[in-house]
Amino acid sequence: MTTQARPLSALDVLGIRYRGSRRAEGDERCLDGFVASAVYWDIGVPVTYGEPEMPEARRLPDEPANLGLICAVIGDAVAAGRAAGRAVLVTGGDCSHAVGVFAGLQRAHGPTARIGLIWLDAHGDFNTPNTTLSGMLGGMPVSVCAGLGQREWRERAGVAAPLPTDRILFVDVRNLYAPEEQLIRATEATIAAAEPGRKGVDFGPAVADLADRCDLLYLHVDSDILDITLVPNHGTREPDGPGMAAVTAVIDAAMATGKVAAYAVVSVYGAGEGREISLASGTELIRAGLASWKQHGMAGA
Repeated sequence: MTTQARPLSALDVLGIRYRGSRRAEGDERCLDGFVASAVYWDIGVPVTYGEPEMPEARRLPDEPANLGLICAVIGDAVAAGRAAGRAVLVTGGDCSHAVGVFAGLQRAHGPTARIGLIWLDAHGDFNTPNTTLSGMLGGMPVSVCAGLGQREWRERAGVAAPLPTDRILFVDVRNLYAPEEQLIRATEATIAAAEPGRKGVDFGPAVADLADRCDLLYLHVDSDILDITLVPNHGTREPDGPGMAAVTAVIDAAMATGKVAAYAVVSVYGAGEGREISLASGTELIRAGLASWKQHGMAGA
Protein backbone atom coordinates (compact mmCIF):
# COMPACT_ATOMS: atom_id res chain seq x y z
CA MET A 1 0.00 0.00 0.00
CA THR A 2 0.99 3.62 -0.39
CA THR A 3 -0.29 6.69 1.38
CA GLN A 4 -0.33 10.33 0.42
CA ALA A 5 -0.25 13.28 2.77
CA ARG A 6 -3.63 14.78 3.48
CA PRO A 7 -4.62 17.83 5.56
CA LEU A 8 -4.88 17.28 9.28
CA SER A 9 -8.53 18.14 9.76
CA ALA A 10 -9.40 16.24 12.96
CA LEU A 11 -7.43 14.91 15.91
CA ASP A 12 -7.93 12.01 18.31
CA VAL A 13 -6.07 12.46 21.61
CA LEU A 14 -5.54 9.35 23.71
CA GLY A 15 -4.48 10.15 27.27
CA ILE A 16 -2.85 7.17 28.99
CA ARG A 17 -3.19 7.47 32.77
CA TYR A 18 -1.03 4.41 33.45
CA ARG A 19 2.48 3.23 34.19
CA GLY A 20 2.58 -0.12 32.49
CA SER A 21 -0.74 -1.81 33.29
CA ARG A 22 -1.26 0.01 36.60
CA ARG A 23 -2.84 3.38 37.27
CA ALA A 24 -0.18 6.01 37.82
CA GLU A 25 -1.29 6.72 41.38
CA GLY A 26 -0.14 10.11 42.62
CA ASP A 27 1.20 10.94 39.16
CA GLU A 28 -1.39 11.54 36.48
CA ARG A 29 1.34 11.66 33.78
CA CYS A 30 0.60 15.39 33.35
CA LEU A 31 -2.66 14.60 31.56
CA ASP A 32 -4.61 17.08 33.67
CA GLY A 33 -1.99 19.74 33.05
CA PHE A 34 -2.10 19.18 29.31
CA VAL A 35 -5.88 19.50 29.26
CA ALA A 36 -5.75 22.65 31.41
CA SER A 37 -3.24 24.21 29.03
CA ALA A 38 -5.64 23.71 26.06
CA VAL A 39 -2.61 22.61 24.01
CA TYR A 40 -4.67 20.03 22.11
CA TRP A 41 -7.34 22.51 21.07
CA ASP A 42 -4.89 25.25 20.09
CA ILE A 43 -4.30 23.34 16.85
CA GLY A 44 -7.62 24.68 15.57
CA VAL A 45 -9.24 21.43 14.36
CA PRO A 46 -11.95 19.30 15.97
CA VAL A 47 -10.48 17.28 18.84
CA THR A 48 -11.80 14.09 20.41
CA TYR A 49 -10.26 13.27 23.79
CA GLY A 50 -10.43 9.91 25.49
CA GLU A 51 -8.56 7.80 28.05
CA PRO A 52 -8.28 4.06 27.30
CA GLU A 53 -8.62 1.89 30.40
CA MET A 54 -7.11 -1.40 31.40
CA PRO A 55 -9.74 -4.21 31.40
CA GLU A 56 -9.31 -5.00 35.09
CA ALA A 57 -11.73 -7.92 34.99
CA ARG A 58 -9.29 -9.70 32.69
CA ARG A 59 -6.11 -8.91 34.66
CA LEU A 60 -3.65 -11.83 34.78
CA PRO A 61 -0.84 -12.79 37.17
CA ASP A 62 1.84 -12.12 34.53
CA GLU A 63 2.71 -8.46 33.87
CA PRO A 64 3.83 -8.89 30.23
CA ALA A 65 0.41 -10.42 29.56
CA ASN A 66 -1.26 -7.45 31.26
CA LEU A 67 0.77 -5.09 29.11
CA GLY A 68 -0.66 -6.96 26.15
CA LEU A 69 -4.17 -6.36 27.46
CA ILE A 70 -3.80 -2.62 27.94
CA CYS A 71 -1.93 -2.29 24.66
CA ALA A 72 -4.82 -4.04 22.90
CA VAL A 73 -7.22 -1.39 24.23
CA ILE A 74 -4.86 1.38 23.12
CA GLY A 75 -4.55 -0.32 19.76
CA ASP A 76 -8.32 -0.41 19.32
CA ALA A 77 -8.51 3.34 19.95
CA VAL A 78 -5.64 4.07 17.55
CA ALA A 79 -7.22 1.89 14.86
CA ALA A 80 -10.60 3.58 15.26
CA GLY A 81 -9.09 7.03 14.90
CA ARG A 82 -7.10 6.12 11.84
CA ALA A 83 -10.05 4.29 10.23
CA ALA A 84 -12.03 7.52 10.61
CA GLY A 85 -9.29 9.48 8.86
CA ARG A 86 -8.06 11.31 11.97
CA ALA A 87 -4.57 11.99 13.23
CA VAL A 88 -3.82 10.18 16.51
CA LEU A 89 -1.88 11.81 19.34
CA VAL A 90 -0.96 9.69 22.37
CA THR A 91 0.05 11.46 25.59
CA GLY A 92 0.83 10.33 29.12
CA GLY A 93 1.67 6.71 29.76
CA ASP A 94 5.13 5.36 29.09
CA CYS A 95 7.11 3.61 26.40
CA SER A 96 5.55 0.21 27.08
CA HIS A 97 2.36 1.50 25.48
CA ALA A 98 4.11 1.95 22.12
CA VAL A 99 3.32 -1.69 21.38
CA GLY A 100 -0.37 -0.77 21.44
CA VAL A 101 0.09 2.18 19.11
CA PHE A 102 1.98 0.00 16.62
CA ALA A 103 -0.69 -2.72 16.86
CA GLY A 104 -3.41 -0.15 16.20
CA LEU A 105 -1.69 1.19 13.12
CA GLN A 106 -1.42 -2.34 11.78
CA ARG A 107 -5.10 -2.96 12.42
CA ALA A 108 -6.07 0.22 10.60
CA HIS A 109 -3.69 -0.05 7.65
CA GLY A 110 -3.15 -3.80 7.37
CA PRO A 111 -0.29 -6.08 8.47
CA THR A 112 1.56 -5.53 5.20
CA ALA A 113 1.64 -1.74 5.53
CA ARG A 114 5.21 -0.49 5.66
CA ILE A 115 5.14 1.22 9.04
CA GLY A 116 8.28 3.02 10.17
CA LEU A 117 9.13 3.82 13.78
CA ILE A 118 11.07 6.97 14.75
CA TRP A 119 12.13 6.54 18.37
CA LEU A 120 13.28 9.70 20.17
CA ASP A 121 14.52 8.61 23.58
CA ALA A 122 17.58 8.67 25.80
CA HIS A 123 17.27 4.87 25.78
CA GLY A 124 16.82 2.28 23.06
CA ASP A 125 14.15 0.23 24.85
CA PHE A 126 15.38 -2.65 22.70
CA ASN A 127 16.19 -5.04 25.51
CA THR A 128 14.93 -8.60 25.65
CA PRO A 129 14.75 -10.88 28.68
CA ASN A 130 18.18 -12.14 27.59
CA THR A 131 19.89 -8.73 27.35
CA THR A 132 18.31 -6.66 30.11
CA LEU A 133 20.42 -5.78 33.14
CA SER A 134 17.52 -4.24 35.08
CA GLY A 135 14.57 -6.46 34.17
CA MET A 136 12.49 -3.36 33.34
CA LEU A 137 9.68 -4.20 30.94
CA GLY A 138 9.63 -0.51 29.98
CA GLY A 139 13.03 -1.10 28.41
CA MET A 140 11.69 -3.69 25.95
CA PRO A 141 8.83 -2.31 23.79
CA VAL A 142 10.80 -1.75 20.59
CA SER A 143 12.16 -5.29 20.66
CA VAL A 144 8.63 -6.54 21.38
CA CYS A 145 7.34 -4.76 18.26
CA ALA A 146 10.22 -6.29 16.31
CA GLY A 147 9.30 -9.81 17.41
CA LEU A 148 12.46 -10.43 19.42
CA GLY A 149 10.96 -11.19 22.81
CA GLN A 150 7.89 -11.22 25.06
CA ARG A 151 5.67 -12.99 22.55
CA GLU A 152 2.59 -13.01 24.81
CA TRP A 153 2.76 -9.22 25.24
CA ARG A 154 2.99 -8.73 21.49
CA GLU A 155 0.27 -11.20 20.56
CA ARG A 156 -2.21 -10.06 23.20
CA ALA A 157 -1.68 -6.49 21.99
CA GLY A 158 -2.70 -7.58 18.51
CA VAL A 159 0.53 -7.11 16.60
CA ALA A 160 -0.11 -9.20 13.50
CA ALA A 161 3.37 -8.99 11.99
CA PRO A 162 6.65 -8.01 13.64
CA LEU A 163 8.18 -4.64 12.77
CA PRO A 164 11.14 -5.18 10.40
CA THR A 165 14.22 -3.71 12.04
CA ASP A 166 15.20 -1.79 8.91
CA ARG A 167 12.14 0.39 9.58
CA ILE A 168 13.38 1.51 13.01
CA LEU A 169 15.24 4.78 13.49
CA PHE A 170 16.66 5.49 16.93
CA VAL A 171 17.41 9.15 17.64
CA ASP A 172 19.78 9.98 20.51
CA VAL A 173 19.63 6.76 22.66
CA ARG A 174 22.65 8.09 24.55
CA ASN A 175 22.38 5.48 27.30
CA LEU A 176 22.36 1.91 26.01
CA TYR A 177 23.22 -1.23 27.94
CA ALA A 178 26.19 -2.92 26.25
CA PRO A 179 24.22 -6.10 25.40
CA GLU A 180 21.33 -3.94 24.14
CA GLU A 181 23.61 -1.93 21.86
CA GLN A 182 25.20 -5.14 20.58
CA LEU A 183 21.73 -6.48 19.72
CA ILE A 184 20.67 -3.27 17.96
CA ARG A 185 23.84 -3.20 15.88
CA ALA A 186 23.26 -6.84 14.89
CA THR A 187 19.98 -5.79 13.27
CA GLU A 188 19.21 -3.42 10.40
CA ALA A 189 17.96 -0.66 12.69
CA THR A 190 19.59 2.77 12.39
CA ILE A 191 21.02 4.73 15.31
CA ALA A 192 21.22 8.47 14.65
CA ALA A 193 23.08 10.03 17.55
CA ALA A 194 25.41 12.94 18.11
CA GLU A 195 28.93 12.18 19.22
CA PRO A 196 29.82 13.56 22.67
CA GLY A 197 30.32 17.31 22.47
CA ARG A 198 28.80 17.72 19.01
CA LYS A 199 25.97 20.20 18.67
CA GLY A 200 23.58 21.02 15.86
CA VAL A 201 23.59 17.59 14.23
CA ASP A 202 21.10 17.36 11.36
CA PHE A 203 19.03 14.18 11.63
CA GLY A 204 16.87 15.18 8.67
CA PRO A 205 18.60 12.89 6.15
CA ALA A 206 18.10 9.82 8.36
CA VAL A 207 14.42 10.69 8.82
CA ALA A 208 13.95 11.26 5.08
CA ASP A 209 15.64 7.96 4.24
CA LEU A 210 13.29 6.04 6.51
CA ALA A 211 10.25 7.88 5.19
CA ASP A 212 11.20 7.03 1.61
CA ARG A 213 11.01 3.34 2.48
CA CYS A 214 7.75 3.47 4.42
CA ASP A 215 4.06 4.09 3.79
CA LEU A 216 3.47 5.74 7.15
CA LEU A 217 5.38 6.65 10.31
CA TYR A 218 4.88 6.35 14.03
CA LEU A 219 6.76 9.19 15.75
CA HIS A 220 7.44 8.38 19.40
CA VAL A 221 8.98 10.79 21.91
CA ASP A 222 9.94 9.90 25.47
CA SER A 223 10.50 13.21 27.25
CA ASP A 224 13.75 11.90 28.70
CA ILE A 225 15.35 12.54 25.33
CA LEU A 226 15.60 16.11 26.60
CA ASP A 227 18.46 17.19 28.79
CA ILE A 228 17.96 16.52 32.48
CA THR A 229 17.46 20.23 33.16
CA LEU A 230 14.24 20.14 31.11
CA VAL A 231 12.77 17.02 32.75
CA PRO A 232 14.26 17.12 36.27
CA ASN A 233 11.74 14.73 37.86
CA HIS A 234 11.79 12.08 35.12
CA GLY A 235 12.34 8.60 36.52
CA THR A 236 14.98 7.76 33.87
CA ARG A 237 16.38 11.25 33.20
CA GLU A 238 19.82 11.43 31.64
CA PRO A 239 22.40 14.24 31.50
CA ASP A 240 24.07 15.62 28.36
CA GLY A 241 20.92 15.53 26.29
CA PRO A 242 19.67 17.86 23.54
CA GLY A 243 17.68 21.00 24.18
CA MET A 244 14.14 21.70 23.07
CA ALA A 245 15.11 23.29 19.76
CA ALA A 246 17.16 20.27 18.70
CA VAL A 247 14.40 17.81 19.55
CA THR A 248 11.63 19.81 17.89
CA ALA A 249 13.82 20.06 14.77
CA VAL A 250 13.74 16.26 14.49
CA ILE A 251 10.00 16.25 15.11
CA ASP A 252 9.55 18.83 12.36
CA ALA A 253 11.69 16.78 9.96
CA ALA A 254 9.45 13.77 10.58
CA MET A 255 6.24 15.77 10.15
CA ALA A 256 7.60 17.35 6.96
CA THR A 257 7.52 13.93 5.28
CA GLY A 258 3.72 14.01 5.40
CA LYS A 259 3.76 10.37 6.50
CA VAL A 260 3.23 10.59 10.26
CA ALA A 261 0.05 8.73 11.23
CA ALA A 262 0.53 8.63 15.01
CA TYR A 263 2.51 10.88 17.33
CA ALA A 264 3.24 10.06 20.97
CA VAL A 265 4.70 12.17 23.78
CA VAL A 266 5.08 9.90 26.79
CA SER A 267 6.61 9.69 30.25
CA VAL A 268 6.08 13.28 31.33
CA TYR A 269 6.10 12.98 35.10
CA GLY A 270 3.43 14.91 36.95
CA ALA A 271 4.74 14.49 40.50
CA GLY A 272 7.86 15.37 42.43
CA GLU A 273 10.22 18.31 42.54
CA GLY A 274 10.55 19.94 39.13
CA ARG A 275 7.15 18.77 37.86
CA GLU A 276 6.29 22.27 36.61
CA ILE A 277 9.39 22.26 34.42
CA SER A 278 8.59 18.83 33.02
CA LEU A 279 4.98 19.81 32.34
CA ALA A 280 6.17 22.87 30.42
CA SER A 281 8.59 20.71 28.42
CA GLY A 282 5.95 18.10 27.61
CA THR A 283 3.45 20.78 26.62
CA GLU A 284 5.99 22.33 24.26
CA LEU A 285 6.76 18.96 22.65
CA ILE A 286 3.03 18.49 22.02
CA ARG A 287 2.48 22.05 20.79
CA ALA A 288 5.44 22.02 18.42
CA GLY A 289 4.52 18.62 17.02
CA LEU A 290 0.89 19.51 16.43
CA ALA A 291 1.78 22.80 14.74
CA SER A 292 4.17 21.02 12.38
CA TRP A 293 1.69 18.21 11.76
CA LYS A 294 -0.99 20.69 10.78
CA GLN A 295 1.42 22.54 8.52
CA HIS A 296 2.70 19.47 6.65
CA GLY A 297 -0.27 17.11 6.76
CA MET A 298 -0.57 13.53 7.92
CA ALA A 299 -0.44 10.10 6.35
CA GLY A 300 -3.65 9.30 4.52
CA ALA A 301 -6.01 6.72 6.02
